[in-house]
Amino acid sequence: MSKAVKIHKFNLNDQNIILDINSGAVHVVDKVVYEIIDYFEDKSLQEIKEIFKDNYDEKTIVDVYEEIKTLTERGLLFSEESNIRNLKYNEDNIVKAMCLHVAHDCNLRCSYCFASQGDFKGDRSFMSLEVGKKALEFLVENSGTRRNLEVDFFGGEPLMNFDLVKKLVDYGRSLEKEYNKNFRFTITTNGVLLDEEKIDYINENMDNVVLSLDGRKEVNDHMRKTVSGQGSYDIIVPKFKAMVDKRGDKDYYIRGTFTSNNIDFSEDAIDFYNQGFKKISIEPVVTSPDKDYALREEHLQKVLEEYENFSKKYIEIKNKDKDFYFFHFMIDLKQGPCIVKRAVGCGAGSEYMAVTPEGDLYPCHQFVGEEEFKIGNVFEGVFNTELRDTFKKANVYNKEECRSCWARFYCSGGCHANAYNSHKDIMKPYEIGCEMEKKRIECAISILANLDN
Repeated sequence: MSKAVKIHKFNLNDQNIILDINSGAVHVVDKVVYEIIDYFEDKSLQEIKEIFKDNYDEKTIVDVYEEIKTLTERGLLFSEESNIRNLKYNEDNIVKAMCLHVAHDCNLRCSYCFASQGDFKGDRSFMSLEVGKKALEFLVENSGTRRNLEVDFFGGEPLMNFDLVKKLVDYGRSLEKEYNKNFRFTITTNGVLLDEEKIDYINENMDNVVLSLDGRKEVNDHMRKTVSGQGSYDIIVPKFKAMVDKRGDKDYYIRGTFTSNNIDFSEDAIDFYNQGFKKISIEPVVTSPDKDYALREEHLQKVLEEYENFSKKYIEIKNKDKDFYFFHFMIDLKQGPCIVKRAVGCGAGSEYMAVTPEGDLYPCHQFVGEEEFKIGNVFEGVFNTELRDTFKKANVYNKEECRSCWARFYCSGGCHANAYNSHKDIMKPYEIGCEMEKKRIECAISILANLDN
């Protein structure tokens, strides 16, 4: 049986970095430490001195060895894995977040849309007030002692049912007082229907807003067309700018998707920045590998190089403008979640659920429309407890590929929907997604090591 890997080291953006996998400790080191650490576990100090005698003087070698030894004794290098392979996760089935599909209809026809251009493989429909209220009640009643609850108004395009959104915000506020809860509302919109009234309401009532735009005009308009087949960029961008200008310091981000058609997605991120948008996310497409725009093995190397190249540009911009953020380059090395949360990930199907206009519950928005993933409904509750338990067990200790991966406590096993799309099995990670995530983690850590502060 091969020995478990305990550290991961890499060089990126002129930094030698060593990550202790189990503790999460990150060390930025000089060349001599970077070289000697490979021999620390298997070689004696005398053997290491012999190996490096032509490269470094004896005192340097001994000092480095003692430094590594001290960090190891403190549990910051070569630390052992926590003995929680049979971890207990969310035994009380607490729900803390919901994605409300207030509209299964859309006024765009995005080529890659996982929601089948808004109808999620069913009839185009709108959520009723009755279903919406019941969904918020379900969340409150299943949230236990948790006070802060997350609700995302989603579609299709939620602005097509905006009156309901406003009524549900009001109803949520009334539930807050009754149950001592605090709702954090988010809305995800393509922006076509934004006007001054909606912008003001959203800015006042939404803790976060996700603005869907893929990037440069030619990239966006190739994939994100109106119902009449025209590009949407010129319609949307002025409205997004107006919203962000008025939003002040409240959270938002521009959210794009990159496909095999725009692997040079850093150009889209830079274009966003030049347009005045400073909080940016550009996600790899989630789709079946047989689609012509899917990211496949032959695209992977270019994608990884793109992340590296963008990380260099990001450091340059970030050192001049601290308010510039790219979602995948944001990483918290000090205040991360507990080991259980790091092992289980997003909580889909357990702590987080999506609600259709009819009130059906699914593990997340990516599974809506896949009937075998229906987990319950807001009127009866969760009745497919076996499926819920399957998602609860989808952690890095139960996924064979994850157990030996250095990045497991950062990606938490990856996206369940990506796994299902690629393998029809949420327990088998999407390999291309794994490689992208590992590169993003390396980039994010190297960026922190390079920032002026």
